[in-house]
Amino acid sequence: MPKKNTRNTKGRIISAAWKLFYENGYDATTIEDIIYASGTSRGSFYHYFEGKDALLGTLAYVFDEKYEELRKTLDPDWNAADKLAFLNHELFVMIEDSISRDLLSGLLSTQLQAQGEKHLLDRNRTYFRILREIITEGQKRGEIRGDCTASEVIKAYALWERALMYDWCLCGGEYSLVAYADKMTPMFLESFRLKKPGNVR
Repeated sequence: MPKKNTRNTKGRIISAAWKLFYENGYDATTIEDIIYASGTSRGSFYHYFEGKDALLGTLAYVFDEKYEELRKTLDPDWNAADKLAFLNHELFVMIEDSISRDLLSGLLSTQLQAQGEKHLLDRNRTYFRILREIITEGQKRGEIRGDCTASEVIKAYALWERALMYDWCLCGGEYSLVAYADKMTPMFLESFRLKKPGNVR
């Protein structure tokens, strides 16, 4: 039980922080604002974070919370590619609607620094566990080609999503991330579908 409370406290701080960063801007958000919005204490905040800057590396945590929420809505009858396309769409809707593009750019930038922690690549993330479940099940059901390992498909899909986010940030958000991904992701996933005998598509 203590572990659950600990995780909830840290999660409340992170969720409150990113909501405030989006609504008020990073610079205008104070630690006091985050503590108040999260319903925690100064001691709790500094137990988990050295300061406000330390929260910039927690966006992967926000993404994983979203994936955990979405996992419960997946229809078990959907095929693997449709599940992945759904997760991609819903995550990118969240990014466009509630994540500052400047802060997303900052996160992607820090991940390029060799000395920084590679939060997005942490294989213990909920993100990678859900991808493995979907892709492994898809291969068992004959929906995903088996000449690539599950790990290879996971890596390619994760790389695809990061590339979409990186290009959107690089282009200054001049196009809709959601609309572009909705058009292109199904085509990308098509290359991993197992072609049925006689299916020329």
